[in-house]
Amino acid sequence: MKTETLETRIINRIERKRGDVFLRSDFKDLGGYDQVGRILRDLVRKGMLLKVSYGLYTRAVKLLFSESPVPPKGLETLTEALRRVGVEVVETRLEREYNAGLTTQVPTGRVVGVRRRVRRKIGYDGINLSFESVR
Repeated sequence: MKTETLETRIINRIERKRGDVFLRSDFKDLGGYDQVGRILRDLVRKGMLLKVSYGLYTRAVKLLFSESPVPPKGLETLTEALRRVGVEVVETRLEREYNAGLTTQVPTGRVVGVRRRVRRKIGYDGINLSFESVR
């Protein structure tokens, strides 16, 4: 009878999970803090996961024209990561104006509207989200 390693148990849990964003605490029942951190770091090195913030990971996909891994849904994955840590995401002022037809300037998605202060840096490969306080 083969025993499963911690790495295979973590990979199995990642494959079964619906969302694309994972917290380090999602795996705390599988092993110790340092063990889980080591496995997650190895999965990032192998290109299966992408670290987007402290203790926050996402699935990674390889693009045809680039070797660097990216999140599966692009910047939408980063806003999902914000929701996963308990931050309410709302429309920014520019998104509201664009949706109302007041401007033709298309929002890039790098600025995210939030209701409270966010101290966390969320991003990958030099692409970080900026936050706009919306009341």
